[in-house]
Order: sequence, then structure tokens, then C-alpha cells
Amino acid sequence: MSIEDFLGELPLVDHHVHGALRDDVGRDALERMLTESDRPIPAGTTQFDSQIGFAVLRWCAPVLGLEPHASPEDYVRRRTELGTAEVNRRLLAASGTGHYLLETGYRGDDILGPAEMAAAANARVDEIVRLEAVAEELAASQVSAREFVRRYPEVLAERTADAVGLKSIVAYRYGFDFEPHRPDGSEVEVAAGKWLRTTEEAGTSRLDDPVLLRFLLWSGIDRGLPLQLHTGYGDPDLRLNRCDPLLLADWLELVEPSGVDVLLLHCYPYHRHAGYLAQVYPHVYFDVGLGINYTGVRSAALIAESLELAPFAKILFSSDAWGPAELHHLGALLWRRGMARVLGTWVADGDWAATDAIRVARMIGGGNARRVYRLPGGEGAAR
Repeated sequence: MSIEDFLGELPLVDHHVHGALRDDVGRDALERMLTESDRPIPAGTTQFDSQIGFAVLRWCAPVLGLEPHASPEDYVRRRTELGTAEVNRRLLAASGTGHYLLETGYRGDDILGPAEMAAAANARVDEIVRLEAVAEELAASQVSAREFVRRYPEVLAERTADAVGLKSIVAYRYGFDFEPHRPDGSEVEVAAGKWLRTTEEAGTSRLDDPVLLRFLLWSGIDRGLPLQLHTGYGDPDLRLNRCDPLLLADWLELVEPSGVDVLLLHCYPYHRHAGYLAQVYPHVYFDVGLGINYTGVRSAALIAESLELAPFAKILFSSDAWGPAELHHLGALLWRRGMARVLGTWVADGDWAATDAIRVARMIGGGNARRVYRLPGGEGAAR
């Protein structure tokens, strides 16, 4: 079997993803979901004139019954005719993803939850729980600062009883240039008191205090589940220069004795830095998920760069899709195409054996995720 044929049939494990859209959307809303910008699309421009926009019109249009390279007008019209439920069904099925690890902490009312996603995709879905979301829900229950510090680990354990992993957005709320050591209890209680008072006065529970964020991270480590961290590229709520995973080195060394695996998500444009960390630290893994969709036809180059340094047992597949099922489909399709192009070239040049290329594709496409998250079929070594 050729590497291209193998990849085309490989059931993927998407180890970091969000739900598909719940409701119908118009063109403006759809285009806003095809960018990480949180600003209005400038007048006289369209998000379809981008790598991801071209990829949608090339690869998603045929799944919806249109010719490749359909016009944006025809594409949106066809999407509206079919309705979101049918668009989800077609594009999720076409992705060939057999198992989603669904992070549920962002705008959950707008997207499908785990059970709904499993039904729409006809796939297995397990949950990833966001540390900050659990803290903000606890704060809304009118706890005191002392109760917050005492109860957060308990509530986290309850909330994650059936989850397979955790996620933090400390990159968005502060950055990675935080003090890496575990904060002491009195320090956390003082910070919690200030935050809870601000929450009550301002009517918002957004958690961005660096002491509390560290408390959440270390509580997550104590929970013992694999911990995902958003790194690199994202919307303007973060400062990209403070999201370089190299800034985590001291914290990663402190975490290492715990035995908890840390998964660096997306990483672009710092994916080579993430590859270095995954090489030198046994508990560090990474993916380039978000970057694959947004680099479109250039995603093969990004995939090749992700394979430069890290051991192949330390790289995972993800789409980081949220909302339009186009993102779920393209995340899988562009990864398959990019891997086939990169690995196929190495095999054709005689640098790799075809059997090794297929084995590595199987590892990254799902085997590594099954091992790290202790999913069914995940026992045993990579080779």
C-alpha cells in the first residue's frame, strides 16, 4: 500500500478540537470564523481571499455537492440550502476522524457538546476540561477566597471524573513568562480574595491573575491527567511574543518529576521551539494543528518542519477546529495531504523505507494520542 493510500484510510484521533457549529450562520459570521482576528473584516475584502478561504472552496465545496474552486457566493448559498446539520454531517464524515478529544471550555452554547458531536460525526468523543473554566464556574457560586482555594482541586476532580485530559489558556490570560514555582496557600488566598471582589464588582469572572493561574496549573498537575497548553498563534487576546514555549522551560523542569505529560498545542510559528522541547524533555509533546488550516496549501511545509527534530513518538495530530465543520474537515484533509507529500518524497528519494513512513503516520495520526491519553488501543510502545 502506498503512503498516500494508507493515510487516506487512516482513522484519525484529533487530540485537541472543539465542537462543530450548532446553528446556521450567514456569510459574514462564517468569514469571521475563518480567521483568528476578532475585528470586523475590512470593507472591500473577504476572508475567502486567504489560504484557508481557498482551501474551503477547493476541498469543502465538492463535499457539499459543488465543483472545486466554487465562488464564495455559490459556496455560501449551497451551505445555506443544506443547513448546518447536514453540512456538519457531510464534512465531519469526510474528515475520516474516528475519535475526537473535545475541549468544551469556550463558547459552549454556540457549538455541539460531546454527545451531540459524537452523533453528528458518528465517532467517539472524549472530553478535555479547561482549568480556567472550572475556576470561573466555582467563583460564580459565591465562595469565599479560602473556600475557593480549598474547593478548586475537589471541584476539578469531580468535573474531570470522565475526562481524558486538561487544558490551560494561561498563554491568553497572562503569557508564559510567569514565576514557575508552585505558589503557597496564603499567596493564593490573597490573590483569590482580590479576584473574587473584582468579579463581584465588575460582574465578570475572567481569571487573569498570574498567581491564580499558577495555582490552577499546579492543581492540574496534581490531578495527574495529561495537560494541554495553547502556545503560539491565536487571536489578539494574547501577545504572541509571550507565548513562545521556550519560556516554559523552567516550569517544565519543575513539572517533570510528577510524571504528567504536557502537550504543547499548535505552536506556530514556534513549532521548531516546541520540537526542541519535545526532544529534550520526556514528558513534552506537541502538534501544529491550528497552523495547518491557516497555512492551507503551504501546510505541507509546516508539517515537514514539525518532523525535523522531535522524536516521532512525541508528535500528535490535531485540528483545533471550532465552529464551522469546514475546519474539522480541512484539519484532517490537509494533514493527510501534507504527510503524504512529505513522507512520500522521502520514500521516493530512498531516505526512508515505506514501512517506516506508514508506521510514523500511524503513530502521529492516532497511536501517540492513544498512548498519552490512555485511550483504547493505546497500550504498548511506539515501535
